[in-house]
Amino acid sequence: MPDTKQSGLSENSIGAVAYITVVPAIFFLAISPYNKSAYVRYHAWQSTMLSVLAFILGAVLSYFPIFNVTLKPLVFTGLSLPIMFVWAFISIWCAIGALSGRRIKIPIIGAWAAKQSTR
Repeated sequence: MPDTKQSGLSENSIGAVAYITVVPAIFFLAISPYNKSAYVRYHAWQSTMLSVLAFILGAVLSYFPIFNVTLKPLVFTGLSLPIMFVWAFISIWCAIGALSGRRIKIPIIGAWAAKQSTR
């Protein structure tokens, strides 16, 4: 009688874990057997690019030259908090989608991740 017990995490849960931070996403892209699944690669690439985009946007806003030096911490905090909340909301939304077996496509990033996952 064959052993039908599955060990480890399902692809859906691995796709969701990729949205926790960029670290598991990069791990899933680099380590076999995770990088063999197009579904896991899609979510890992999308999570990585979402994190990179949030980081770049935060960095650009922190060095915006128009703001006065005395107002910069206040303005940066005022602009970075909404970015962090939007990033967290999108990550949670995509993780829930991954758990349910869906590929939620973030505009531009999702299409790029889809291309990368089929390579």
